[in-house]
Amino acid sequence: MRNEKEARCLGLVGGLGPNATVYYYNGLIAAHKAQGRVARMLIAHADVDHGRPLAEAGKLDELARYLNGFIDATAAGGAEMAAIVAVTPHICSAQLMPLLKIPLIDMVATVADEIRARGLKRIALLGTRSTVESKMFGRLGVDVAMPAREEIDFIHDSYLDVVYDRSSPEKIDRLRELANTFVRRDGAESVLLAGTDLSMVLNEGNAGFPTIDCAGVHIAEIARRLVA
Repeated sequence: MRNEKEARCLGLVGGLGPNATVYYYNGLIAAHKAQGRVARMLIAHADVDHGRPLAEAGKLDELARYLNGFIDATAAGGAEMAAIVAVTPHICSAQLMPLLKIPLIDMVATVADEIRARGLKRIALLGTRSTVESKMFGRLGVDVAMPAREEIDFIHDSYLDVVYDRSSPEKIDRLRELANTFVRRDGAESVLLAGTDLSMVLNEGNAGFPTIDCAGVHIAEIARRLVA
């Protein structure tokens, strides 16, 4: 039986990538501690090098089954809710939802709520090619600026450089320049950090462009749901 200081147990699908998992783990511990609660988590390690190619190939049913296997494993261990530490896997949300045995705290829906709360009508994304091209936030009622092909390629490559610990300050500065281009040229009111690893090198305070930290918003909502 859970004591009054313990939150509900979260099944966290990590590994997508490993650094993003650590970012969520630390963020969730801090968010719980700020509310005087003790975090309870089971972390299942998914392989980014298996999941990302499925997303890039558009194999959404297979990706959903892959992710649900980890969610089922945490549910069997006592998890009451689930969350995924990356944006890109959420492109299979429609395929994943019918498979779930426990509720998923969906990042895209959470960020969409934040977009509406800020009154934004047009955004741009920094994330993987799959995330940017999917316009996944656009299907929730906001206009998404689409970069040129070479810009998408640069964003994708720069993001993977962060994921695999091979980024440089120069590349991050170029991402900042590109984000500001989306604001000036394309009318984006905010450029979303739509890749969790980007949240470790950019944030709403230091980005230099109007932005929403998708991972930060998601972590706050997960903590809110777990302690409610």
